[in-house]
Amino acid sequence: MPQRRAPSQASAAPSRAPSPPPDEEETQYFDTVDELQQHGINVQDILKLKAAAINTVFGVNMTTRRQMLKIKVEGMSEAKVEKIKEAAHKILGSSFATGVEVQDKRKRVTSISTGSGIMSQSISEVYGEFRTGKTQLAHTMSVVAQLPPELGGASGKVAYIDTEGNPYNYNRIRAIADRFGVDGNMALENILYARAFNSEHQMELINECSLRFAEEKDFRLLVSIIIDSIMALFRVDYSGRGELSERQQKLAQMLSKLTKLSEEYNVWDVIYTAASFLLFILDRHLANKPADPGATMTFVAGGALKPIGGHVLSHASATRIFLRKGRAEERVAKLVDSPDRPESEASYKLDEGGWADV
Repeated sequence: MPQRRAPSQASAAPSRAPSPPPDEEETQYFDTVDELQQHGINVQDILKLKAAAINTVFGVNMTTRRQMLKIKVEGMSEAKVEKIKEAAHKILGSSFATGVEVQDKRKRVTSISTGSGIMSQSISEVYGEFRTGKTQLAHTMSVVAQLPPELGGASGKVAYIDTEGNPYNYNRIRAIADRFGVDGNMALENILYARAFNSEHQMELINECSLRFAEEKDFRLLVSIIIDSIMALFRVDYSGRGELSERQQKLAQMLSKLTKLSEEYNVWDVIYTAASFLLFILDRHLANKPADPGATMTFVAGGALKPIGGHVLSHASATRIFLRKGRAEERVAKLVDSPDRPESEASYKLDEGGWADV
């Protein structure tokens, strides 16, 4: 987490969470697949699971037997799959929980300071036409996610997957970091950037994130995955109505993976309540007449503008934010859908320090 420079005010906010007392241990809220070895699963089969981007016991629980039978590298027999499933069930116990237990689990959900309720353990979708500040928001959130909770952040790191091919604006990150009193080099150090060249590569990068979350100790707090934009490469790899069905199926698989990751790596610090990572999807593209058959049946604020991706993307997103242009340099963000907040609007502007209130 980046160290903050001391503000000019006499009472400076703490730059980062204090270290836990030596007698308190940090608790990890997921079990790696290595734990299966204690339940009779051999190392070779565990390595096969990791090769298939299944890195936690919870990940085993979320993977179907059919998918596990398709695992490459010599494959797995039905008997092995059943044995692994049984071992995972012994470690995790029953999937049912009382309402009180669910309530306690939801206390680990954290929000990033945007005023729109972007929460961990879920997918948040931001869409709008050009020059409404989608990439600016991505850069701003890359820095805000690193701030301590008392300053609206989550003391975390960010994984930034770029599908547009635009040069990564590290100077803008530095400017935003300077706005929040954060050292620019430290902010950049906490951002993992990757350029995806096709939809398959995009999925591979997401799987690599899963491996990092499971193995690297630096990702024990909140981590944010920013994908800018999730649909860009799908539109290139799949064209026309003839490939629409396959495109939507692949998109659904990717969104399912992201949703599972958001719940799979829910971690805990002895001082702060934090979840695994925030899934934050920037959907740059809009279409006046989307290709999905039911598109004309859905009304979206902002006239005929509607985000591409169809119902597959809309149903996967827990929070949806629509960006539009206002008067002069003013922009308007509308909260279209949220699990716990009413519809609302807020004005903002774009400057050197990223998103700023009007």
